[in-house]
Amino acid sequence: MLIAAILAVFIVMVIAIVRGFMGPTLYDRILAVNMFGTKTVLLISLLGFMMGRPEFLDIAIVYALINFISVVGVLRYSDSSVFKHHNKQK
Repeated sequence: MLIAAILAVFIVMVIAIVRGFMGPTLYDRILAVNMFGTKTVLLISLLGFMMGRPEFLDIAIVYALINFISVVGVLRYSDSSVFKHHNKQK
């Protein structure tokens, strides 16, 4: 049953990558990257449980914090006038 959960998380991660590349807007792509990061945290937790290594949960929590801070930073930067000006030139 645990193997099925890990495979399901892998499938969702692949779907998130596809959505990230094919997303019509910047916000769809940012959401896909955030979803990929969240599923990575879930995958690390599942692998830690499967291998009997509880310290993997610490790694998963640190990765979740890094994912959250980076997504907030990208969203703040994408809302800035520097980003909008650079995007209009292309």
